[in-house]
Amino acid sequence: MSAAAVDAAARAPITAAGYGDAFLHRTGHGIGLDGHEEPYVVAGNDRALAAGMVFSVEPGIYLAGRHGARIEDIVVCTTDGVRRLNTIPTELIAL
Repeated sequence: MSAAAVDAAARAPITAAGYGDAFLHRTGHGIGLDGHEEPYVVAGNDRALAAGMVFSVEPGIYLAGRHGARIEDIVVCTTDGVRRLNTIPTELIAL
């Protein structure tokens, strides 16, 4: 799968929910010695993701003058897909 395909997959449900114009940030980036590095998970980056690559997946919605939210996961590509490295729960908790 290409970095652009991951970006498109992250944008699809956000766009379908009516917030596509509020997704202003790239979907993610490689994690390595520099922290923010290739591969950039963004439209137009046709670089194929390969086993062993580690990157962030951090879709966000930003509503000007109101608020914004971004959830960030770190994943590693495997030969079978990806493995999420974060270990905290992700279910919504209503307060």
